[in-house]
Amino acid sequence: MLLWILDNLATIIICLVLTAIVTAIIISMIRNKKKGKTSCGCGCSNCPMSSSCHSK
Repeated sequence: MLLWILDNLATIIICLVLTAIVTAIIISMIRNKKKGKTSCGCGCSNCPMSSSCHSK
């Protein structure tokens, strides 16, 4: 088992780094949603979906 881990150490490290990046992105999106920020980055004045994103 230890030999397998040593043989695949680079792959394991890359997978852990990618998982951490994806987790950070998801957490950031959740925090922005709670603050009321939009995910698209543009204004809502001309957006046809503005009524579904921001209920009044």
